[in-house]
Amino acid sequence: MERTQNIAHAAPDEDVPGWARSSPEDVDDAAATGLRGADGARPSRLRSSSLAPPAPESLEDAGLSEEFVAGLVLKALHVRGAVPGFGLADMLALPMALLDDVVRRLQERRFVEVHATTGPNRGEYVFKLTGAGRKRAREELEVSRYVGPAPVPFEDFRRWVDLQAIGQARVAEEDLRGALEGIVVPEPMLELLGPAVSSGRSLFLYGAPGNGKSLVAERIARVFGQRYYVPYSVLVDGSVMIVYDPVHHRLDARDPDAFGEDLGAPADPLAAWVAEAGPELADDPTERAASTVAHETGDLRREILRSIPEHDRRYAEAQRPLVVAGGELTLEQLDLQWDAAGRMYQAPPQLKAAGGVLVVDDLGRQRVPVRELLNRWVVPLEHRHDYLTLRSGRKIVVPFDCFVIFSTNLEPAALADEAFLRRIHYKIEVPGPSPDEYERIFRHCCEERGIAFDRSAVEYLLGEVYGKGAIEPRRCHPRDVLDHLCDLAAYRGQEARLSPDLLERACQSYFLPSGAGRGRADADPPPPPGGHATPPGFLTES
Repeated sequence: MERTQNIAHAAPDEDVPGWARSSPEDVDDAAATGLRGADGARPSRLRSSSLAPPAPESLEDAGLSEEFVAGLVLKALHVRGAVPGFGLADMLALPMALLDDVVRRLQERRFVEVHATTGPNRGEYVFKLTGAGRKRAREELEVSRYVGPAPVPFEDFRRWVDLQAIGQARVAEEDLRGALEGIVVPEPMLELLGPAVSSGRSLFLYGAPGNGKSLVAERIARVFGQRYYVPYSVLVDGSVMIVYDPVHHRLDARDPDAFGEDLGAPADPLAAWVAEAGPELADDPTERAASTVAHETGDLRREILRSIPEHDRRYAEAQRPLVVAGGELTLEQLDLQWDAAGRMYQAPPQLKAAGGVLVVDDLGRQRVPVRELLNRWVVPLEHRHDYLTLRSGRKIVVPFDCFVIFSTNLEPAALADEAFLRRIHYKIEVPGPSPDEYERIFRHCCEERGIAFDRSAVEYLLGEVYGKGAIEPRRCHPRDVLDHLCDLAAYRGQEARLSPDLLERACQSYFLPSGAGRGRADADPPPPPGGHATPPGFLTES
């Protein structure tokens, strides 16, 4: 099967299987939200023939007003001190040709001046703030402390989510098997997972704890591993909303903008440029000018890459995201989070998961009642859009384009009613391992730890530990028991091997004896002073 990983560079007139193209009418429809660029700037024009966001050729094309970009320039210079033109273009992710017009006007208004130069090109001029510029920058920081890649208009963000919809990424059997490589999955379960994942809709994984529901859910995200363009930030009703999250969005190594100064280490642009320090940080930037100039202009290759962008660098070229929300999830976290200190929004997890996978793990363990939490998902799951609330009280409609996986150890019927379960298209049980699967898992875990496999160890576990029915085998048990064995061997200064003594002690410290903690009158008596109790059936040295 031909994967869709490299479609971003397809010729404009080629038809790419599984991907939709926007029409001119679609671009005009974006205005229906009523949201516009900063200071009334019109939404940027999307070129529907391209499958990568095109670099803007003007501020109008970028959907940003000159005043908004000027504010970003002033804040960037306030935080960093003296910065070359190429450095500003790098920080704000805008072409130097577009940014230079803004800088010129700031010079005319006596907010910015040329501090030094390393060449004849404007990109090699080193700019710094004047006294009036520092005052103006502090005023901008009072409005918003965001300093980073220029945001994209909300309409553009919504359009590119639609263009890269997860439901259009076709998944074949070999893709799913490749994503689950190294995990022992029963063939009947795999046959059920395939259509569920290929649909891109929603999935409910249930079963006993320790059988790998969370692991399977996270591996499924690898199936949707094509490149995905995610904006660093989005302009919503005049405020910045952070969408890019380095925890959830793995940068694509083919993107030159995804690298640090040595062009080899992934970098997080937002981590470097969000203004967390006070306005007084850069009141006197001149002393740092020399080191800043050398740092920003020393790499000619970076300058060339910045001057000829292949796509709009306000978008990070990343893999499709994987967002995992566990027992800590609350209803408040599913709405826009206003950062009062930074004066910006943080996107909720379902929006950060756009184009990827959202895993709601340990369903039923959250602090909020499970029915309230599930009711929150009814509209998004059915209509594929969500409603978020701005701090002004205004509601906005955002895309809900993610493959949602609910994972729980509890009985599904006890968590949700039939109406909600109907909206989750696929319900699949993750069963405990069969004896053959248990042996395969145990063998694989031995190979990972460099331990010689011995089938008698598996026979002992299946016959003596699980055979009496007090303990059910779980897929995590081989890994955990062998980890205990390795810890004990390291403590004793011995080689980790499947000896009767090491295996017995590992099981003794991992499994609870039958009836432990239940307060039974007929529980086993305590061990004799100075000794220890050996659970019935455990190996002993011969």
